[in-house]
Amino acid sequence: MVVTNNVTLPTEEELTVPEVNLSTAALRAGAFHLGKACEHQNNEFMLCRQELDDPRACLNEGKAVTSCALDFFRKVKKSCADEFMQYATCLDKSSGTMSFSHCRKTQGVFDKCMKDNLDIDRPEYGYFTRAKIHATDRPAPPKPEKRVYPDATPGLPDDYPKAPAKYGARFHWLE
Repeated sequence: MVVTNNVTLPTEEELTVPEVNLSTAALRAGAFHLGKACEHQNNEFMLCRQELDDPRACLNEGKAVTSCALDFFRKVKKSCADEFMQYATCLDKSSGTMSFSHCRKTQGVFDKCMKDNLDIDRPEYGYFTRAKIHATDRPAPPKPEKRVYPDATPGLPDDYPKAPAKYGARFHWLE
């Protein structure tokens, strides 16, 4: 996007939102449940970004995603803090790549706590890769009208004299 004098940028107040201050291990530990809990807000934000192709137009949707993530982690902290921290610590310390495979036991304990206390199941394998239809209340962006160009070279009038072909017609069998 080229920035010109006609571009209006959002103010600092519009851009300032509370951040999700968590480590990478904590975000990885809660990622599957967070994705399931905030699926609608995230899909709304991504749809806005895809349709409008202007990040400034989707600030409210982005704020909704951040707010949902903050609420989700507050609920996790209130009901499953110990299990969550054990799982995040296991991810952080078990391997250099934070692989899930080394922490299946603590994952199971955390998943059970999430199901019992917040009634959120861990999505099955491949859930986030499936095609889904997202219902939105936002109006669809206006479709650009197809440009119609006038014919650059107008055709010859019907009564224009046409000389016979100098070397015969290409399709001689049609004559």
